[in-house]
Amino acid sequence: MATPLPDHKLLVARRILICRPEPEASRLADAFREAGAEARVLPLIRREPLPETPATRTLIQNLDLYTHVIAVSPYAAGLFLALADNWWPQLPMGIRWYGVGGGTASIFAQSGLDPCKPAKGWTSEALLALPSLQTFHHEKVLLVRGEDGRELIQQTLTERGADVTLLPLYRRLSPTPDKASLDSALLHFHPDAVITLSGETLNNFIALSKNSGHNPETTLLVVPASRIAQRAHQVGLTQTCVPQSLADTDIVAAVAQELDRRTGSAGNTK
Repeated sequence: MATPLPDHKLLVARRILICRPEPEASRLADAFREAGAEARVLPLIRREPLPETPATRTLIQNLDLYTHVIAVSPYAAGLFLALADNWWPQLPMGIRWYGVGGGTASIFAQSGLDPCKPAKGWTSEALLALPSLQTFHHEKVLLVRGEDGRELIQQTLTERGADVTLLPLYRRLSPTPDKASLDSALLHFHPDAVITLSGETLNNFIALSKNSGHNPETTLLVVPASRIAQRAHQVGLTQTCVPQSLADTDIVAAVAQELDRRTGSAGNTK
C-alpha cells in the first residue's frame, strides 16, 4: 500500500529536481507540489519505442507457447500489451504474468490479468525470489524489456532451467540538456533533493554536475535500490535515500521524512 502524502509543512520551501523520463517526471512533480514543495523536471533518460519487426511479430503471434511473461517496467508492460492487442483479441490462457514491481504489475492488472510481483521490493533480486521462478524444466519465459538491462533475470532463470527469450521493445537515450537549462536546474534552482531512479540516470546526473560546476555532495539523492546507493557512495555521494516503493506517494514521503530528519539533526548539533 502506498504511503499517504506527507503534511505540506514538511516540504514547504524544499526544492526537488526530478530526473525521471516523461510522463512519470511531470506526474511526480505534481505529487511533490501537492505536498508543498517546489519541483522542477530535468529528464536525464528518454525512452523511444523500437519499430515493430518480423521477429517481434513472430514472438507475439507465438505468445501461447510461453508459460511465463515478465515485464521489467510499466513502460515495457504498456508497450507489450498494445502490441499483443494487435494479434490477440483475448490473451492466451495458462500464462503466468509478472511485474518486477507493483507499478509494472498494475499495468497487467488493468488489462484483467492476475500478475505476480514481489511481496516487497522492485528489483531483479526481489523478482527472482518468487517461489514460481525457482525451478524450470525448459519452460519458455518471455522477458519484455528495453534493448539492454536486467541481465540478471535472464542469466538466473537460464541457470535455473528456463528457456528465456528476450523481447526488446524500446531503447533508452541520454538527452543532453542545453547549458541554460542545466545551469537553471542545478546552479540557480539548487535542489535539496534529486530524484535519480536508475543507475543510468544517476550516472548522467553525476556527469552533468561535473560539467556544470554543481557540487552534489550535500544534495539528497533518491535512488531505487541499495546497490545504486552504493554506486553513489563509491564516488563520494553519501547522501542517499531508498524509498519504500517507487509509487509517487512513497517517493514524496521518503524525501519529506529524510529532509525533515536532516533538519532536526542539524538543529540538535547547534
